[in-house]
Amino acid sequence: MSRAAPFSLRLSDDERQQLEAQAGSMPLASYIKSVIFDAAAPKYRKRRKPALAEQQLLAEVLARLGQTRHANNLNQIAKAINQGTLYVDDELAADIQGALADITWMRVTLIEALKG
Repeated sequence: MSRAAPFSLRLSDDERQQLEAQAGSMPLASYIKSVIFDAAAPKYRKRRKPALAEQQLLAEVLARLGQTRHANNLNQIAKAINQGTLYVDDELAADIQGALADITWMRVTLIEALKG
């Protein structure tokens, strides 16, 4: 097994003293490895925020979706269907319900994307 190139880490004098104190009698490199490779060690991952242009585009799509009355109109149609005041066959009713679900999903997804 070949050894990888050494890894360098710059520490202040205080940081080095603190690390040595935490390591106790354990060799410093062994202590550092034990802390870094501990399965319980926290995993830090920065969430990628959409680029500004991407955020502006998402906001525009969401705004346009909000300006339309498609969701409201579909909801009124679905309500009339459920009340039996509008005759629609099963296939059309399923299509309308599906469209309403799609619009709801788009709205929720766009809001979540804008939160970053």
